[in-house]
Amino acid sequence: MKLLADECCDVSLVAALRKDKHDVLYATESLRGATDSDLLTLAFAEQRILITEDKDFGELVYRFQMPTHGIILLRFDVSHASLKIPRLLKLLKQQANRISGNFIVLDPDKVRIRSLS
Repeated sequence: MKLLADECCDVSLVAALRKDKHDVLYATESLRGATDSDLLTLAFAEQRILITEDKDFGELVYRFQMPTHGIILLRFDVSHASLKIPRLLKLLKQQANRISGNFIVLDPDKVRIRSLS
């Protein structure tokens, strides 16, 4: 799957995604300091799913109607940080056909999928 990992995502998450054979563009490596709007525009242009921990992307796509192929918002506090990578990999494997076109909130206990259309 083609993904764009926001700067707020840690390098271990990106490494795990790449090890799992996902095509990951990592903002920290090549887009440092890019605005949220710029990241969303690039992700859309390259047909990438944006992975972030920043809730502001919800406002960009719902309130300002910015186009996107999909967003995965990771909501894990420090006490559950060790669950982030396995939960994300499981989501990408088991729900691959439902990721595009949706805003997904992933937390330690559940997955919420909301259509972007």
